[in-house]
Amino acid sequence: MKEQNVIVDKSKAFALRIIKLYKYLISEKKEYVLSKQVLRSGTSIGANVKEAIRGQSKADFYAKMNIALKEASETEYWLELLGESGYIENVHFDSIYSDCKELLKILMSITKSQKAIELSNK
Repeated sequence: MKEQNVIVDKSKAFALRIIKLYKYLISEKKEYVLSKQVLRSGTSIGANVKEAIRGQSKADFYAKMNIALKEASETEYWLELLGESGYIENVHFDSIYSDCKELLKILMSITKSQKAIELSNK
């Protein structure tokens, strides 16, 4: 039976949406630079979350989650550029951007909690 983990599930679902966005941008909009950036950072979130879950230590978990947070922040930036430049229609932008913001909130909560635990143990 598969163990449920909100951040793992949401980051993977987000990565799949990013892959679809990438395919759309290169095939329909002929946009190759920003699309590659958002593909790299958007799929990296889930990869780092998955690595964090399998981390060798609490410090490793925190470091990987922090990288996932940074990748989510970078993805937010690329999505903003794609939206504001008109490559993504507003309705599609709003949906994927909202998912990105949700990931950011979850990752910020996880990293803040881990930081607080780390500081209380010192």
